[in-house]
Amino acid sequence: MSALVELCGIAKGFGSGEARVQALSDITLSVDAGEVVGLRGPSGSGKSTLLNLVACILEPDAGTLRLAGETVWDGRWSRADLRALRREKIGFIFQFHNLLPFLDATDNVALAMTLNRVPLAEARRRARALLDHLQVGKRATAMPAKLSGGEAQRVAIARALANNPRIILADEPTAALDSERAQVVMDLLRQVAREQAAAVIVVTHDDKIFSRFDRLVGLRDGRVETV
Repeated sequence: MSALVELCGIAKGFGSGEARVQALSDITLSVDAGEVVGLRGPSGSGKSTLLNLVACILEPDAGTLRLAGETVWDGRWSRADLRALRREKIGFIFQFHNLLPFLDATDNVALAMTLNRVPLAEARRRARALLDHLQVGKRATAMPAKLSGGEAQRVAIARALANNPRIILADEPTAALDSERAQVVMDLLRQVAREQAAAVIVVTHDDKIFSRFDRLVGLRDGRVETV
């Protein structure tokens, strides 16, 4: 296995002076291809901040960040266009599916590819193939309001996979699902990690899915507590 996500000495704070809050301190962590890692910890421990740093949404204050073999931050960003970097390397899954209500399931997935300059017809073909692969192809023409919670989350996973990212970041992806659907979603993420040799990082408070992770990383007060 090779590391797809590498953080070395990462730190991040917010505010200044007496009001400054140190969200993360000296975080060193790596996630390998094919590995599914859970980030757990109490509210305010830095989980979402860490996910947003890996996503290149927040800028670190110190340390080094490498994604899929590329040093993307080492005192400065290596690229001017971070949106392009995210489209190339990262797929996002959120607690709520965040599907566009005016597009059907196919076009919600295809949109991610058209933003990456894939022709619409090709994007729709791949979108339908992904929906079939995730066993929700029969709902390809359904609007989001007509999808069940589990179906909508599968469509959101298909959207995250649309551009073949090597890194999948999920923020509480099972929080809105019952136990059975939560297990299905985690099994899908494990399948994706294996089949695409992707690194999957999941922020979660959901103890019913802890057994589905290859490794749990605990955060407390902005520091790695357990690995």
